[in-house]
Amino acid sequence: MDWKVQLFKLNFDEREIEAVAETLRSGWITMGQRTLDFEANFARELGEGAQCLAVANGTAALHLAVLALGIGPGDEVIVPALTFIADINVVSMAGATPVLADVTSLEDWSMDPADIERNITPRTKAILIVHYAGYACDMEAIQEICRRHNLPLIEDCAHAPGGAYKGRKLGTFGDVSAWSFFTNKNLSVGEGGMVVTRDSMLFQKCKNLRSHGMTVASFDRMAGRASTYDVVEPGLNYRLDEMRAALGLVQLDKLDESNRSRRALTEHYFTRLDKMPRLSIPFRYFDRGTPTWHIMPILLDVGMDRQKVIDGLRDAGVQSSVHYPAIQEFTAYRDCRGIVPRAIEISRRELTLPLYPTMTEAQVDYVCDALEHVIT
Repeated sequence: MDWKVQLFKLNFDEREIEAVAETLRSGWITMGQRTLDFEANFARELGEGAQCLAVANGTAALHLAVLALGIGPGDEVIVPALTFIADINVVSMAGATPVLADVTSLEDWSMDPADIERNITPRTKAILIVHYAGYACDMEAIQEICRRHNLPLIEDCAHAPGGAYKGRKLGTFGDVSAWSFFTNKNLSVGEGGMVVTRDSMLFQKCKNLRSHGMTVASFDRMAGRASTYDVVEPGLNYRLDEMRAALGLVQLDKLDESNRSRRALTEHYFTRLDKMPRLSIPFRYFDRGTPTWHIMPILLDVGMDRQKVIDGLRDAGVQSSVHYPAIQEFTAYRDCRGIVPRAIEISRRELTLPLYPTMTEAQVDYVCDALEHVIT
């Protein structure tokens, strides 16, 4: 469809094109120097002693985090009830049991620390949180729960590059953090991710798992730094290629400017949506730090037909989406543990409006005009 305003557009220009072309001309496209540079630059961005490993995608990063912490059959992991299915899938694929924790309220869609603690049992092996839409969870409360129960923390930062909680970068609170660089993310390379830790043993574990458990990478052998290798444990192939690392380097340079643009557009949305009936805005008065304004979610009033709103926007040339369907409504997870009425309510009423760095205020106005027409 020829959208007048699509949900997301890439923030790419000649810099990304030239970065990929230069990589192709180099003759080395497997994980190599550009990947190392991307990891190093990402670590500098995070600070706090971060050690970073670029991986094939965000799900791979989550999977490595789960495996590195030794999570497996018989274990439970507390996971968000309002999130993309990857968080639940990686726990299940490791043989463990995901247990859902609800959101805090219909205004604050972050995980509820009290519900996290209510779900802890003797079998709980870890807590996995997500900074939904790039708005930080209550990290002080969650870290205190982890300390009190001696549980490791996994941060899903797929929505959160550049975000902070009370001045501290998101992704530096967990024992391991996982990042996604999927097409619609704030830092976009198509497919790609990063796993981050400040623990040297966890870092080495993730590094082994990323590349078949091999002690020496192909890049080092080709550069003459080693002639052979050992395999110290079973591993996977979750490596990032050089073209996407090259894109990541450019996108990382653009991140602060892109997030500032997202902020300005979100604030313009607020001025329009505040005056609009039959909806509310989550995180409207967020005060826990610096968000990344990853998506523009709204909550439609009870009784509104969301599909009719989606169809009406589509007829006006505006693309919209839903973040996310309720976990327990998926066939594979109908019996997933967790009493999460608030997350289910949000899943049935949430609507995501277009937001991307190169969007204009005139396009925001067009979206809001179309939405107002549809709902009134």
